[in-house]
Amino acid sequence: VAVVGGVPVGDEGVGVVSNVRASRARGQASDASRNMAAPTALGRITPRDGGSVKRTSPAFPRNRDPILEVLRRVLPTTGTVLEVGAGSGEHARWFATALPGLGWQPSDRDPAALASIEAWRADGPGNLFPPIALDLGRPPAALPPVDAIVAVNVLHASPWSASLGLLALAADHLPPDGPLVSYGAWREGGTAEPSNVAFDEELRAKDPAWGIRDVEAVIAAAMDVGRVWEETVRVPANNRIVVLRRSTETALPGDRR
Repeated sequence: VAVVGGVPVGDEGVGVVSNVRASRARGQASDASRNMAAPTALGRITPRDGGSVKRTSPAFPRNRDPILEVLRRVLPTTGTVLEVGAGSGEHARWFATALPGLGWQPSDRDPAALASIEAWRADGPGNLFPPIALDLGRPPAALPPVDAIVAVNVLHASPWSASLGLLALAADHLPPDGPLVSYGAWREGGTAEPSNVAFDEELRAKDPAWGIRDVEAVIAAAMDVGRVWEETVRVPANNRIVVLRRSTETALPGDRR
């Protein structure tokens, strides 16, 4: 476990578990105006004068490729992706560079993070949009059109209300087949690996409202707003990527292939 800006950040290990339906065609936005549409101004911020405002994450070089591998498979090939809690902005730049067919919209609630994102974006690809301010505790009523939502290390480093806010955001703003992709440390079946138990204790010591979330609890809350579980992918260091999508099909967390 590393600590960035006073916040513990999970690390990685090895292995993949999923029930992915490899032949499933991924939906694309039917409205051409959705594709690569630059956002309207929602609290954009520019770097502060003087000195570097770029933040860095020690875990970024280790988890960027496992996450990207899943994103290549589950995201649409065109459209706009909203990244919530984009933090330093390193992931946003990496994903936007690797996925040139997608417009990448980073967001965060922290002004310092927004400044770091903008600093990383300055010499980044053209499909990486200026960051916008977004607080999951107060989800906005209006957003630019988005076709997918990605959250990296967000749910465990925030209160449960933020998890519910993220699900509400997906329910209100994603198209029918738009995926919600969340990476981080999770608990499954009421249990967690020893490293994640220790990580959970660190998080709760920092803020009692924080902590590793139960996959099943998030899935249950997602079903209340019309999202269903699609797959769970195990990635290095006991982290997982959980994919939710609005669908008429039903799936159970134990259905692994």
